[in-house]
Amino acid sequence: MSSLIDGESTGVTTVLRNEPVQARSAARLTSLLDATASVVAEIGYERLTTAMIAERAGSSIGTVYRYFPDRLAVLNALTARSLARFMTEGVPRIDSPENTTWLDAIDVTLDYWVDAFLSEPGFASLRFGDVLDLRPRPEGQTNNGLVASAVVSVLTTRHGMESDGDLQFHIEVALELCDAAVARGFALDPKGDDRFTTAGLTTAKNYLIDFYGDPRVTK
Repeated sequence: MSSLIDGESTGVTTVLRNEPVQARSAARLTSLLDATASVVAEIGYERLTTAMIAERAGSSIGTVYRYFPDRLAVLNALTARSLARFMTEGVPRIDSPENTTWLDAIDVTLDYWVDAFLSEPGFASLRFGDVLDLRPRPEGQTNNGLVASAVVSVLTTRHGMESDGDLQFHIEVALELCDAAVARGFALDPKGDDRFTTAGLTTAKNYLIDFYGDPRVTK
């Protein structure tokens, strides 16, 4: 078996039976993941079957099992793709010099999260995959913890915040607070409930401001 999905640069790995080495195989794998995301967006991940994936992708069930040992492996691969996308697309936005304060960087982080609920099929159900298994990865972090670590790196290198366990913990808590409220809103409305979204964003930012102050307020 092989691992896939940009494991070296993101810390994300998922197990495949066969790693695609040709363009056709890579396209087939992408099709399977896209199909999975589409089905999850419609019915959630709990009722997903490999047969549903194959049918939506226009492939045989054998094609699914050629790459994945079971449905959970497909779901893990899909969340790994979301996490890799955050690392390659989201982190540069968070690290932009246009974000002049640490709170600006947090705003961009949370906005990325909410945008993913809206634009990325299946994300509202799966997010970065911790709903599948909240136990830490072998490296000692959940997937949300990996997101928090990437944000902490920006906050310490660009905004001069002190890198310690407390900062990592507080960023993780803020992300979880936002995620819980936004997910609840999307459970009620496929387009999201703005009241829950606003409450999640405000609660997460105020939680951090309680510890680090409001950089928008001049002393």
